[in-house]
Amino acid sequence: MNCQPWLKTLVYKCINIEHSCLLCSELAEQHYPLCVACEHELPWLDEHCLRCALPLPMAGLICAQCSRRPPAFDQVIAPWHYGFPLDTLISRFKHNGQWPLGRLMAEMLGLQLHHRYLDDLARPDLLLPVPLARRRLRERGFNQAGMLGRWLSKALAIECDEQLLLRTRETPAQQSLNAQARQRNLRRAFALASAASLKGSHVAVVDDVLTTGATAQAVAQLLREAGARRVDVYCLARTAKPGQA
Repeated sequence: MNCQPWLKTLVYKCINIEHSCLLCSELAEQHYPLCVACEHELPWLDEHCLRCALPLPMAGLICAQCSRRPPAFDQVIAPWHYGFPLDTLISRFKHNGQWPLGRLMAEMLGLQLHHRYLDDLARPDLLLPVPLARRRLRERGFNQAGMLGRWLSKALAIECDEQLLLRTRETPAQQSLNAQARQRNLRRAFALASAASLKGSHVAVVDDVLTTGATAQAVAQLLREAGARRVDVYCLARTAKPGQA
């Protein structure tokens, strides 16, 4: 009996993961469930502020806001700007519990970070997901930043601590507030666990989307006061200024 055809099929399946694309359902033909065509259609963030990743018309610049008042964090790493279809993917992950979409985006963020570490990006000692308020956590059932942090931790082999950074009070949803109101909304909204020791550490804060940077600023300021020597922000997407394409 000749088993060679079956063996060839078996070997093919072992070395080629037969994912279906999570966007178009076609065969992905990649190691993650996204086909090349859909990957090219994602809103990749190319030209952006070197500090806060705000989309800009040219690369290699620092935006006016970061020049006037440098933020407490050192650098934001985001693969995409918050546009179609990525905004839909993030919404389906956050609000509809479609975790495979979150896992896919976290995997792609992890790949970009791997490349950046090989280039010139400093590797952090610790990942800290932004915590959710208790009421919102009960409503949603999970913290999307915590899930992203765990996936990134596994991909990057960097510890993720979901207990060190705490949400100390309930705050209104940030989406309905302007930049100044967001900053006021987050005053004293975060704290560190009593046993936290960050002196001399390089920390990366993990979140899904950076909008005005108010959350990142509040958390980074707290971490700096606790002795962190560097604070980066890892997120999936960065929004543009209102009215900016």
